[in-house]
Amino acid sequence: MATKYHPVTSETQDLVFEGIGVCGWILVSLSFLLVLITFPISIWACIKVVREYERAVVFRLGRILPKKAKGPGMILVLPCTDTFIKVDLRTVTCKIPPQEILTRDAVTAQVDGVVHYRIHSAVCAVANVTDVHSATLLLAQTTLRNVLGTQSLAQLLAGREEIAHSVQATLGSATEQWGVKVGRVEIKDIRIPVAMQRAMAAEAEAARETKAKVVAAEGEMNASKALQKASMVLSESPAALPLRYLQTLTAVAAQNNSTIVFPLPINMSGGLGQKSTGG
Repeated sequence: MATKYHPVTSETQDLVFEGIGVCGWILVSLSFLLVLITFPISIWACIKVVREYERAVVFRLGRILPKKAKGPGMILVLPCTDTFIKVDLRTVTCKIPPQEILTRDAVTAQVDGVVHYRIHSAVCAVANVTDVHSATLLLAQTTLRNVLGTQSLAQLLAGREEIAHSVQATLGSATEQWGVKVGRVEIKDIRIPVAMQRAMAAEAEAARETKAKVVAAEGEMNASKALQKASMVLSESPAALPLRYLQTLTAVAAQNNSTIVFPLPINMSGGLGQKSTGG
């Protein structure tokens, strides 16, 4: 009768470890006896050192020893019956090669990124997947393509952080059974075709020109309103216009050291003539 396979998880790994049987215990006892007979020479082959950032998954007669991975420190490995695999728990940074994607609005782009992850369960990383690092990288590539395929080019260019968080969440849930925790996903570079770059540049230039024209039109409108108010003020005061005229002449004369001949307005000359007559 075939046995159904269930992935090993950190919560259920104690339930899947079964006894090694009578023959197994006999072999283990003989292995212990061999260690005692050849002591202390055998101690050099049986004692293994596991570093602080490592854990050792020990197999005894093909079965993982229960509870959890061993280490850090010294561990005992029996000859003939025990084998072990060291697992590095440090954070791994892997580069996602450039991926050719098709956005939701049918634009082809190349996107690459970086994934930061670490192994939090050495037993799951060894028992549930052949090569945890290769599997994580391949899954990161497919997840990146799938997520970016649901976004438009504008969303892809403007929402890198949101897309990276979405990729991280999807990738993290898929790699949980492998004992992998995804710490961060970053989108490094987005490359689009040259023709699309030119079209986007032309569109941006047109938008800037339109904005500049709007600003200039608003400025002219404000200036015309100010001139209208000034003309109303000048029309209400008969003496204001001649004073403004003289002020302008003074400003023009101050710019160049030259003699300026200008006609005197009739209304001003009349006023001056009346003043002299009265005197």
